[in-house]
Amino acid sequence: MPAWLTTLSYISLALGIGSALGIGSALVIVVDIVRGNRQHMAIMNAVWPLTALYSGPIALWAYFTVGRQGMRSKPFWQSVALASTHCGAGCTLGDIVAEGILLSFFTLTLFGRAMYGAWAVDYGVAFAFGIAFQYFSIVPMKKLSPGKGLVAALKADTLSLTAWQVGMYGWMAIATFVIFGRELDKSGPVFWFMMQIAMLGGFATSYPVNWWLVLSGVKEQM
Repeated sequence: MPAWLTTLSYISLALGIGSALGIGSALVIVVDIVRGNRQHMAIMNAVWPLTALYSGPIALWAYFTVGRQGMRSKPFWQSVALASTHCGAGCTLGDIVAEGILLSFFTLTLFGRAMYGAWAVDYGVAFAFGIAFQYFSIVPMKKLSPGKGLVAALKADTLSLTAWQVGMYGWMAIATFVIFGRELDKSGPVFWFMMQIAMLGGFATSYPVNWWLVLSGVKEQM
């Protein structure tokens, strides 16, 4: 691995995923929420800290710029961006649980590659978290029954979360098969640097889907 890429990876990771700045940014947001600046949509109280875990100071800036309670009148594009971060939070939590816990105990191989198996597990766990996030947002807001709430959550989050995962896995496939020609070591900084870029890819692919979902009323405007 080129020394410059390893150095760049360390620098980028210092600003985001699992770093002091990422965790610190999440803690700042948590403290601000606990002090009384709760989100109009309750689930965003969890989404914002999770977003900060992978994007660090960027999430902190976005939170204090457009995310705090009282700043509810937003341009449509900002509401769509917030809806997209909702997907990213589910994916982040899913990756933490899947990669950090589940895949530590067993390995799933699909089509001859453990990477494909890990993607399947990641997607399943992220999907479960994403639907749960939507469920506990929609049911209290619209006062739906559990059954109708689950259907509404599935309609709101299935496409958007899948679109996010397509962007993530798409970039990781490019990194694996085109850039490096091999699977990257998950204990190394370059893998997690690629994951940071993959999260941006997920945001990019989910944004137009969330635009349509919010515009059509399938997903609530945030």
